[in-house]
Amino acid sequence: MASQNRSSPALETIENQAETRKPMSISSFPGTVMEKLKNNLVFRSKWAELNGAMGDLGTYIPIVLALTLSKNINLGTTLIFTGIYNIVTGLIYGVPMPVQPMKSIAAAALADTEFGVAEIMAAGILTGGILFVLGATGLMHLVYKLIPLAVVRGIQLAQGLSFALTAVKYVRYNQDMAKSKSGDGRGWLGLDGLVLAIVCACFVIIVNGAGEDERQEEEATADARVENGAQGEPKQRRKGKLRKIITSLPSAFIIFLLGVVFLFIRSPKVVKEIRFGPSSISNVKITKSQWKKGFIKGAIPQLPLSILNSVIAVCKLSMDLFPGKIFTVTSLSVTVGLMNIIGCWFGAIPTCHGAGGLAGQYKFGGRSGGCVALLGAAKLILGLVLGSSLAKVLNQFPVGILGVLLLFAGVELAMAARDMNSKEQAIVMLICTGVSLVGSSAALGFVCAMVVHILLWLRKWGEEDNHGPLALHN
Repeated sequence: MASQNRSSPALETIENQAETRKPMSISSFPGTVMEKLKNNLVFRSKWAELNGAMGDLGTYIPIVLALTLSKNINLGTTLIFTGIYNIVTGLIYGVPMPVQPMKSIAAAALADTEFGVAEIMAAGILTGGILFVLGATGLMHLVYKLIPLAVVRGIQLAQGLSFALTAVKYVRYNQDMAKSKSGDGRGWLGLDGLVLAIVCACFVIIVNGAGEDERQEEEATADARVENGAQGEPKQRRKGKLRKIITSLPSAFIIFLLGVVFLFIRSPKVVKEIRFGPSSISNVKITKSQWKKGFIKGAIPQLPLSILNSVIAVCKLSMDLFPGKIFTVTSLSVTVGLMNIIGCWFGAIPTCHGAGGLAGQYKFGGRSGGCVALLGAAKLILGLVLGSSLAKVLNQFPVGILGVLLLFAGVELAMAARDMNSKEQAIVMLICTGVSLVGSSAALGFVCAMVVHILLWLRKWGEEDNHGPLALHN
């Protein structure tokens, strides 16, 4: 049973790196911090980072738009605060760390006509406050160490498949964003038809392929050909150049730009709805009953999803995608907490980090903090220049295109589960995924997966290779 206290390899790596890190003198501290922050915003590729910034919009726009249209949330205030969050998280983490709306709180608000702005903000503040305490006290780190990797993968797979299913719904059916409901089947033709969505999806596959692994294989193959002299043939060189041009295209940015163009072609009168200038920012007043309702109907359902997907799953996925960087659930929990403790008092939609957003931005080329900082700057400018009038413009955006972006973000997140090789890991992961999807509850899926994990360990009791309850952690 002593092995129960054994941490995962990722955590051991973090601890070892922390121990071997050289001490920093007080005089060099400011300069070192500024240099690190500057390096966190350096673009690996301008087009790739711009393209990656579009990868999270398939999740962000529908939820924010639905709350704006149905609950009269101040879109201008939300854009300003989430823009600032994007810039700050880009500076801190140096990777495309996403800022997404809290989905359970949004779902509760859309399902309940009496769950208004005050209740939404109360739920966000309370959820943020609890996450801040969990992070600041180190309890989140303890939770992270005790949760098996197979369970984390189950949560990621469930969230990824949920995104993919929602994306297909966006593509196949007309959407009423104000009510967050699907309507009749979408027509084949038109500026928001099935043909457009299918062409966009095919374009993404042609440009991006299966992702980073495929690109690395192509580069290795090209290097081998150079060494063997096969690249000397003119035909091979032309093919190589053509492939390089195609794979360097910013697919998500092109698709999003196409959607903006079609938006104004479909509804040219929407230009008259634009009002310049920022929305007024005011403090939200919350009564005792609104605090209570926000906690019961908003914060309680949101907390398991935030802990599992917005903190633990994001931390694990970040270490998988960026092995050279150090991430901790403590910092992620604290930043999510601070975002909501501050922003929700002024009417900004409750936000969190999300594994799906990170996967989407990575899928389309985001590799540095500059990716989300660029997105944050765009949100900040739009919030200051157009304010809440932007909601009526976005309501005309082709939803099928958003569905395509969301589909690939979901698939990229789900693919993180491909490292579950043993049957023990697979059964824990798949039970977690199945229960989470069918029961629409990440908390229920988590509990069931943990029970299965413990039962599998008990079944192996007494075997020579038994390493304790966390034997399946790795």
